[in-house]
Amino acid sequence: MAGTIGFIGLGNMGTPMASRLVDAGYGLVVHDTRDNVIGPFLERGAARAGSAEDVASRAETVLVSLPTPDIVDKVVLGEGGVSGGSKVKTVVDLSTTGPRVAAAISEKLKAKGITFVDCPVSGGVGGAVAGTLAVMVSGPRPTYEQLEPMLKNIGKVFFIGEAPGSAQMMKLCNNLMSAAAMAISTEAIVAGTKAGIDPQVMVDVINVSSGQNTATTQKYPKSMLNRRFDYGFATGLMFKDVRLCLEEMEGMGLDLATAKAVRSVWQKVQDEKGAESDFTRILEVIETPAGVTVGKQS
Repeated sequence: MAGTIGFIGLGNMGTPMASRLVDAGYGLVVHDTRDNVIGPFLERGAARAGSAEDVASRAETVLVSLPTPDIVDKVVLGEGGVSGGSKVKTVVDLSTTGPRVAAAISEKLKAKGITFVDCPVSGGVGGAVAGTLAVMVSGPRPTYEQLEPMLKNIGKVFFIGEAPGSAQMMKLCNNLMSAAAMAISTEAIVAGTKAGIDPQVMVDVINVSSGQNTATTQKYPKSMLNRRFDYGFATGLMFKDVRLCLEEMEGMGLDLATAKAVRSVWQKVQDEKGAESDFTRILEVIETPAGVTVGKQS
């Protein structure tokens, strides 16, 4: 895919993804509400746009990476948004919004002659930096085939289907499992610590055993045993993803006990630590009533 690409949303995930596109030789028009994140891109040859609509008046393909469904809806469809651009033909949403929001946005853009591609990603900031994200795509197959060479620069690309929102459902199911792994791993490690086992030994054993998961292989070694709580993903975003997943499941008539328990745990973490806290602080919420401290400050 050639030509200039628009990129809106240079946050924890958006910045490294956009940076990889610059590295690959793509010309970028960027927009974010914060000046400090735009400067480094201008130094590397990117152009600055004054609004989302401005981006979409200068690029046929516009990527958005934004934190919540409401913000995506506003940036894409609101006043001064992407849909008002004079040049845009394709909108690629890298955010996590849920299937219903994706389907609604797709329908509204279709009425304007704009193709919407649902494209959530998974793998965290580390995966975004390394270009190893799981890139889940749903939308018209011909559009996917046009976008695939570009998307390969940010990770491994999976075509989920043509139905709007199917990639969102895939992402939500994945994030529910990740959220569950964080919760149950933390409860188990707190219990082991309470019983007198060194939590570092616990993590080492788990990581060569059947309980291994991304919480024990990534979150605990990087940000939890050292008590830095700096993994780079907000509690509010984790709770949002779990909540969206449960809404979809319940909308299908499913009554899933484990999923509801996971939602309850992350609701508590958000209530106690705040939506802006790093999601690794789930450890503090679970260890405090147990009367133990897991790990130590490095």
